[in-house]
Formats: sequence, structure tokens, C-alpha cells
Amino acid sequence: MRPCPTSVVAAFAELVGTFWLVFGGTGSAVLAAVVLTPLHVPVGIGFAGVALAFGLTVLNMAYALGHICGAHFNPAVTIGLWAGKRFPAREILPYVIAQVIGAILASGVLYAIVAGHPGFALQPNGLAANGFGAHSPGGYWLRSAIITEVVLTAGFLIVILGSTDARAPRGFGPLAIGLALTLIHLVSIPVTNTSVNPARSTGPAVFVGGWALGQLWLFWLAPIVGALLAGFGYRMFAGEVIDANVAAATADV
Repeated sequence: MRPCPTSVVAAFAELVGTFWLVFGGTGSAVLAAVVLTPLHVPVGIGFAGVALAFGLTVLNMAYALGHICGAHFNPAVTIGLWAGKRFPAREILPYVIAQVIGAILASGVLYAIVAGHPGFALQPNGLAANGFGAHSPGGYWLRSAIITEVVLTAGFLIVILGSTDARAPRGFGPLAIGLALTLIHLVSIPVTNTSVNPARSTGPAVFVGGWALGQLWLFWLAPIVGALLAGFGYRMFAGEVIDANVAAATADV
């Protein structure tokens, strides 16, 4: 992913891209995952549709905004790219702040939409907030949630670092990254509702409050740990190539 000078434009691009990711992904989960016709026939998109929605949002915004800011849209990605020597430390904080603001704005807009439905209740619905234990879609507890988020975030960063390596085919980075995020959601929606992105988890939690805020720590800690493991690990095995070709390797996105 392309490293950019910290600027209002780059930060705003991260805000917009993260907004689109969170609104498109969680919006699909809240508005379209389970839909019944007047005859009570289910026509919703289900888990598979939600997974595809998250992947598509990253894919199209990576092509749309990647040349401006690198298209991270995820604090764990930003930190993992720093660990892999793809991103300067001084730019981490502005990117993360922009990403979190974008996610909160997206959840606010989604909340404004769903609150207009007469049958909507915030606590049972949760705006697709991430959770474990009683708040896991499949009833998975803390250990399962930690393992899932660490492993899948690490895998996500490996795909990002590998698909934007100088040796990788040019122009396919966003496609590989979008498909990877789709796969991640197919695996982990039943476990945690899928985070791998602290900003994505923060947006809904701000509005849901209560349990969502109480469990938010895991969805910051586990993805960042996974991202650091992948970033340092990839650098260890391919560091010389990456360090010598930073500009070329990150130009795809």
C-alpha cells in the first residue's frame, strides 16, 4: 500500500474509505442479512452476502482511494504495515484517528436509518457490533474470540503485504485483499461477528454502549497483535526485498 505524506487529503481519504467499509459492511448485516417478505419468506443475503459486502467495500475503495492514501481503512492494517516497514511511525496516529472517526460516522448514519423502523431495538440488534460469549452470534467465548481475531488479522496482513510486494503481479492487490476479507468474514462471523479492524468495532460500540464498549478492548488488542506478528514476520522473511523496493512494492494500492 502506498505510503503518503500526512496531510488533510490523505487523512480525509482514510476517513471516507473507512466510512464506506463500515457503512457498507455493517449496513448489509443490519439491513439485508435477514429480510422477510409480507408472506414471511426469507430473502435476506445471509452471512455469505455480508461477507461479500465487506470484501467489496474494501476492493472498490482500494481502487478509488489507494493512490491518495494507501487505502488502509483499518488501524490494525496501518500498524501492521509499519511493522513491515511499509509505513512511517509518525503517520500512524493521524491515520488511526481518521479511521475511527469514519467508522463512528458510518455507524451514526446507519443508526439514523434503522431507528426509523418501528420494530427496531438497539440492544438486540447491536448495529452488527462485535462480541464474544453471550454476544457472539455462535456463542463462542473469550478464548475462541482471541484466537480467531489474532489469526485472521495476521492472515489478512500477510495477504496485504504479499499482494503489494514488488515481486507480486501488478494491479491485483485490491482484488486479493477484498477476497481475503470476504473469506475472513465467512470463517468468523459466527465467532465474533468479525472484526479484524478496531475502527469497525468502535463505530457500532459507541452507539450500542454497555456490553459492546465493555468488550471493545479485545477488538483492539487481538487485531493489533495479529497485525504486528504478520508485519514483523513478513519483514523477517522478505525484509531485504521489501526495504529495497518500498515505493514499487506499495504502488499497487
